[in-house]
Amino acid sequence: MKKIIFTTAASFLFSLVFSQSISKITITGNGQADIFAFGLDENVQVYVSKEGNISKWGFDRFIGYQENYNNDLDPYAGRVEYYTQNDDEALRGKVKYIGRTLLTYYASYENETLKGKLKAIGAVALDYYLAFDDAACRGLVKTIGRQAIAWYAFYENAELRGKLKNVGLAALNYYSSFEDKAFRGKIKSIDSHSITYYSSFEQYSGSMKTGSTIINASGIKFYLRGF
Repeated sequence: MKKIIFTTAASFLFSLVFSQSISKITITGNGQADIFAFGLDENVQVYVSKEGNISKWGFDRFIGYQENYNNDLDPYAGRVEYYTQNDDEALRGKVKYIGRTLLTYYASYENETLKGKLKAIGAVALDYYLAFDDAACRGLVKTIGRQAIAWYAFYENAELRGKLKNVGLAALNYYSSFEDKAFRGKIKSIDSHSITYYSSFEQYSGSMKTGSTIINASGIKFYLRGF
């Protein structure tokens, strides 16, 4: 009986930890990381900016059927709680529980760069680059759970600065400022997945020529939006 209880509890904890993970990273046409999406239970998605702010959250009715190309979310009808006026000033009004998932934030007494940013979604912790880090990545997300996040530094090519460089083992490369104006700054490859665009001398200039708008690399889904 004890073994059954232990196995059930372990399965429950396992599902909690792995249901709160990066489900998708959206990259816009100009190469900027726009959304880090986290999947919760009941097909709930939480969209987080690269600065650690929740942009929106809700029920994703497309899961299991098709890709949510417009990043549309419906209102979630389950349990929702918010931090109150009795909580730390940096937390007040922010969503606290979505279903059984607890969301925490950096408090007002913590590092000034971190104040009010998302600290954890369930068991998945988030950390950020601080004021003494490179100017191009200050305040941006540094780790999500065990995934290290790197950004192109200020001293690198002007079209690359502040753009997403690595998510764990997944490396991202972009066309530099020396490339054709139709695609300079756009994503060039994610790991072994290459992307090309129509040049400024071709019809459909700047549109994707080869490649895919959905790329799975190192266990993470990247969605290229506006390409």
